[in-house]
Amino acid sequence: MKVQLITLGCSKNRVDSEHILSQIEASGIGICPEDAPLGSADVVVLNTCGFIADAKKESVDAIMQAVKAKKEGSIGRIFVFGCLSGRYHRELEQEIPEVDGFFSTDDAPALLQALGVKYSPVLAVRRHLTTPSHYAYLKISEGCDRTCAYCAIPGIRGRHVSVDMETLEEEARLLAAGGVRELIVVAQDTTYYGLDLYRKRMIAPLLERLSQIGGIEWIRLHYSYPEAFPDDLLDVMAANDKICKYIDIPLQHCCGKVLDMMRRPSDEAHMRALIEKFRTRVPGVALRTTMIVGHPGETEREFKQLLKFVEQMRFERLGAFTYSEEEGTYGALNYKDSIPERVKRERYDRLMELQSGISLEYNLSRVGSSQQVIVDSFEDGNLICRSRLESPDVDGQVIVPVKAAPASLIGNFVNVKITGADYYDLSAEII
Repeated sequence: MKVQLITLGCSKNRVDSEHILSQIEASGIGICPEDAPLGSADVVVLNTCGFIADAKKESVDAIMQAVKAKKEGSIGRIFVFGCLSGRYHRELEQEIPEVDGFFSTDDAPALLQALGVKYSPVLAVRRHLTTPSHYAYLKISEGCDRTCAYCAIPGIRGRHVSVDMETLEEEARLLAAGGVRELIVVAQDTTYYGLDLYRKRMIAPLLERLSQIGGIEWIRLHYSYPEAFPDDLLDVMAANDKICKYIDIPLQHCCGKVLDMMRRPSDEAHMRALIEKFRTRVPGVALRTTMIVGHPGETEREFKQLLKFVEQMRFERLGAFTYSEEEGTYGALNYKDSIPERVKRERYDRLMELQSGISLEYNLSRVGSSQQVIVDSFEDGNLICRSRLESPDVDGQVIVPVKAAPASLIGNFVNVKITGADYYDLSAEII
């Protein structure tokens, strides 16, 4: 038997998939790459996302493609787990009976049992990587204690639960022994780490411990929350060369009225002060943020306030979503989703057009500089690389044309000079 596990959604889902694949691999069952055509394996397992409407649609579409392949006889069984499956278990069972089993995010032992695999606690820190072998995501906690009006994650994933430092260190050591050079630390809120276990925020001490592991050269932090941001994290980021000067901090909006309706305790003055502190305490830091447009309470006036804020703050990276009303959330129960989709989309386009100009300006400012980059792959005569200021999948790339690339370069570091830039990517030459 061969199993193909396809991961949808965020990097936290990917970590879940890799833990499950490690258990499957240890049982002797063959593993088929997730990018192989459907029908390459006897069993298809889908790790789904149920966060917003677009993600749910992507997950349902993937399930239906697998169902089609099953009806055609090219695959034998289908199992579905993850956020969508946990959130809509009963509805999915009724509407898609061709699926052989639905499992929630915390049902890994039951999913494995359905595959004929006995869950082994001994393998709990082991991973079968689905990323390139030189970088990996490290999930440091599960769930979230925040009560953001638009977010269904606490209802899907539960309360915040930190993984203890010793377990994370063991997992990171195993990843490093397998060739991982870059750790990307993820959680629903990484700056909240440790409050449940140690009664204080421990993200800075955790990063210090991880940086002492041999073989790990870069550590990158994602998904930080702006309230009560720990100052000692900035000290570590400024002083420890292994910690990338990169902060991913989803702000969601700047207008106090909209933030109040989002149930996020912040305002524009606080955000401006926080960004100023980041750039003062960690010179050269790259800031990535996310904004939501079209949230209830956002009129054209509030949206223009957001545009002005983004224009003045000059975020190096910025992504955006249109508001998606999610059943069971505070927003769905208490607000009317009254902003038309066309208006949401038009605001999204205006925001991203503004950001594209800011991104281009930032990229052009790097032309002529020397950068250390890690080589992710070789494609069509180019080395596809990233510097400390780019995270995989969400940011641009550093593209280095070469006549030939020895396989030994993949996953290693090289020094380059930036020679050109566009809105998204940089071009460079090896020094």
